[in-house]
This record gives sequence, structure tokens and C-alpha cells, in this order.
Amino acid sequence: MTQRPGLELLAPAGDMEKLKTAVRYGADAVYFGGEMFSLRAGAGNLSVPGIEEAMDWLHERNAKGYMTVNIYPHNGDIQPLRDYIAKIRHIPVDAFLVSDPGVMGLLREQIPDAEIHISTQANTTNYLTAAFWASQGVKRIVAAREVSLEELSVMREKLPEDTEIEAFVHGAMCISYSGRCLLSNFMAGRDANRGACTHPCRWKYALVEEQRPGEYYPIEEDGRGSYIMNSRDLCMIDRIPDLADAGVYSLKIEGRMKSMYYVATVVSAYRAAVDAYLADPEGYKFDPVWYDELCKASHREFTHGFYYNKPTDKDQNYLTSDYIRDYSFTGLVRKTDEKTGLTTVEQRNKFSVGDTVEIFGPHTPYWEETIEEMYDEEGEAVESAPHPQQILKIRFKRIPEEGSIMRKRK
Repeated sequence: MTQRPGLELLAPAGDMEKLKTAVRYGADAVYFGGEMFSLRAGAGNLSVPGIEEAMDWLHERNAKGYMTVNIYPHNGDIQPLRDYIAKIRHIPVDAFLVSDPGVMGLLREQIPDAEIHISTQANTTNYLTAAFWASQGVKRIVAAREVSLEELSVMREKLPEDTEIEAFVHGAMCISYSGRCLLSNFMAGRDANRGACTHPCRWKYALVEEQRPGEYYPIEEDGRGSYIMNSRDLCMIDRIPDLADAGVYSLKIEGRMKSMYYVATVVSAYRAAVDAYLADPEGYKFDPVWYDELCKASHREFTHGFYYNKPTDKDQNYLTSDYIRDYSFTGLVRKTDEKTGLTTVEQRNKFSVGDTVEIFGPHTPYWEETIEEMYDEEGEAVESAPHPQQILKIRFKRIPEEGSIMRKRK
């Protein structure tokens, strides 16, 4: 894989499988957390040996790996964090995402040549703040989600040429400023700023009048209630030229908690759009097929976020916090055999003989197959695959490449 000039496609890597999937499906770089001190405690995350393995694997493929150390630590976190950095300082991580100046100091103390990227959690919303971080030796500014493309353009003009801008282009939006939320800590005792958010912005709320305890008055748009803080998901796949024109270098996909199927689907779609733009910026045209592909991954309704204007009621979903899931991830191609014509598939959701499925691979558009024959590991013919991670051998008309994904419309 060769590094593409001009724009970097940056994907989430919640664990090793997702990390490898992201790169195979077109990411130039990934961001991941260690077992401690990143803001996604519920993601798989990587152990110290796992980080070593990940960076070796990435660098063999000319891809980059950025490690998140972006919590806001309390006093009791300082020594454990210092000890943790000592354990990883020998690993050639390409950059560290940091929110807190104290954490930056700890990294510089133990890894003097560490490349630092300022996390979106640091709330960089203007060119003066961005310039301050650049003056501290920060290589990249991850812009706050609340900035517009116009503001990003001004930021780019005011920054040193070698300081990069990274911006989110796809994924969940947060009701709180740059994700710095107190709701989860207050309501569930789990601190969003230390990696344990329970997403109370997605919950359904009602009013209680002070003199009438126990009497709940629904906040309603209609009879189904209202989710008053429930933002739509960000999606900028149709606006790649605008991001490039604003001076954004790294296009960031949110989702360390999302599935491997989500990562493959979203990265693949953005890779196609970015490559088309880089190949011919002047003659670029958006292909709706890319958007249709995105919609085959679990998602909420989409918005352009703050990039063109401040969000209105049109950018919220007051009716439901549920995801739209029109497709299920049914299988992962583990092995192909040209001689027998059989493909080894690891089941991820139930499928059966007679089902029509879509198969797509890294840089390979999807095609349809109807499953006509299927065998278990003992070679016995079976009619369905109901067991999680069950290994099957399937005869397809077209043999997919290893790592391809099988999905089925619900």
C-alpha cells in the first residue's frame, strides 16, 4: 500500500481485527487506544504486546498508527499514566492523541521525539488556539466538531505550513461541546472524560413537576415521545472537495466501538470517494453509489453537522435513538480454495441455503450470490448456519478474496 498524497483517510481501530480491516479496506492510518487512558474503555483496545504487533503490521504496509491518550486525568491517574508511558515508550507509535497539557508533558518527558496530535477533546475552535498548540510543537490539530468549514479555512491560513488539520467526516455526533460531557458522570457514575460514557444523550426523557413527584410528563413531538439530545450522525462523503478546499488533511471516521463490518463498509465507501477526488479534483463528481454503500452499515439519519451552519432541529432525531440496520453482517471469508471451488466462511449472523447475499472485498464492489450448497467442517451438507463463528464451506459462482465480507438484506 502506498501513502496517498494530499488527503489521509483515518479510521477507528477498536481492536486488532478492526485495525487490520481498516487498512485492508483502504485506510491510510488508524487510531487506537491502549488498555488504559484512552476515551473508549468499552472498546477492545490493545495490550502493550498488541500495540507492538499492531505497529509492526501497520508499518509493513506503509500505514500509520496513532494512539489515543486523551483522558483528562485526576491526580490519582498521574503516576499510573507515567508508568504506562514507560511501558510503551519503545514502540514506534506514529503519534499520540492528547487533550491535556499535563499528559503532553508526561509524554515529552519519556518520549522526547513523540509526535503529538491535539485531540478534539481539547476544544480547538479558533486559529489563535490552534497556533498556540503549534507553538508547543504539536504536529496536528484535531478540530472541534463545532467549527465550520469557513473557520477551518481561516485556521489553515494562520497555521504554519507543516501543521496539519484533522477533522471528523463520519460517525456519531455528541450533544456536548467537543464530547466533554458531564451527564454520564452525574446520572450513571461513569465519567465520559475518562472513557466510560453511557450515552445518556440518547435516552428518552420526561418532565417531573416539583410538587408532583412520580408524575412524569412526556416531552413529545408525537405520541412516541422525543429524544431531545439525540443528534443525527455526521456524514461528509458527498462533500470531500469542500473539506480539501478548507485545508483539512486528515479525514477522520468515528467509531472505535463499532463493528468490524461497520469499519469495512464505511472505510471502503470513503476510500472510493477520496480516490476519485484525488485522481481528478477538477472533474470530480460525487457518485451516489458511495452513499448507498454507507447506508448498508448500521447508522442513524445523517447530517453535515456544523460545517455549513449551526445545527437546527433538522439535525436532531427527536423520535428515536435506534440505529437503522437494513443489512446484517453474515460472514467473513477466511480462506478460498481454487481447486475445490469452495470458500471457507466464518459465520457472524445466521444465514441459510437459498439466501441471496452480497459479497464485497477490499477495493472490490459488491456482487450478489445465492447460496446453493453449504458444508460444515466435517464436510457434511447443512441447510443453515445458526451458530456464532461457525465455520462453513460454501460454493460460490465467483470465488471471493480472503477477508471479503458477506452481508444480507434484512
